[in-house]
Amino acid sequence: MVLIDILLGGLTLGGLYALVAMGLTLQYGVARIMNLAHGEFLILASFAAFVLVSQWRLHPLLALVLALPLGFALQWAVYRVLLTPLVRRTQAGPALEADSILATFGLLFIVQGIVLVIFGGNYYSYSYLSVPVSILGSTVAANRLLVLALAVLIGGALYVALIKTRLGTAVRVVAVAPRFAPLVGIDVRALSALAFGLGGALVAACGVLVSMFLPFSASMGVVFTMKALVVVIMGGVGHLAGCLAAGLLLGLVESIVARLVDPGLTLAATYVLFLGVLLLRPAGLFGRAAR
Repeated sequence: MVLIDILLGGLTLGGLYALVAMGLTLQYGVARIMNLAHGEFLILASFAAFVLVSQWRLHPLLALVLALPLGFALQWAVYRVLLTPLVRRTQAGPALEADSILATFGLLFIVQGIVLVIFGGNYYSYSYLSVPVSILGSTVAANRLLVLALAVLIGGALYVALIKTRLGTAVRVVAVAPRFAPLVGIDVRALSALAFGLGGALVAACGVLVSMFLPFSASMGVVFTMKALVVVIMGGVGHLAGCLAAGLLLGLVESIVARLVDPGLTLAATYVLFLGVLLLRPAGLFGRAAR
């Protein structure tokens, strides 16, 4: 069943892309930091999971549970140590975006260099739930289904937390009106650090999910950053629902091209879709044009 194969493959990839992009849009939408090292932290988490599973014999799901608080702590520390001085110097103005792009661009090479020194440029993977499962006449690996379910669970939990909780409401206030948030007693810098850390927790979880079903190498982080940027812009900057829709759309298009045309053309298809969406909806699928 080619159609079922394409649908399951597209949803798995799309769910993963959406989760990576949610972390990036949270960091940019609230903290105003365009983190170009986002994908490098994903690959760092993939290698950490590889070590924990293959050498320490830890269960991959336990590695996923550990990745969430560790990813949060690491990126919270990055924001406090590296980026807070930039926020103070620019007073969170327009110059912050340019300065943070340069700072995280340098961070990209530092993280990638450390991983290359330790692991080299080879591809790594480990075997987990690599057993076939039959669904409606189509065969799919069980680890892909698990990754799809976990991506939906984590993304859904984040969305509900931002919509239904008091803390989530405060985060959304900072995203929409950071200058007026202090008037109602909101600590903008503390919540910006929190949002940046949450983005780090998401991307660390994505790294563990990637390690469960895909081979990975030290140089793959740039690809995930690029695709996360594409999804964020296609969905509309700062919109979690837009990330979900754009991520699923991108995953399905890549799956169709890889299965019916040529796997080597998936990157080209990504950019054709990206340009097409921007031509029809310049502010993204869920964004609104400035007036």
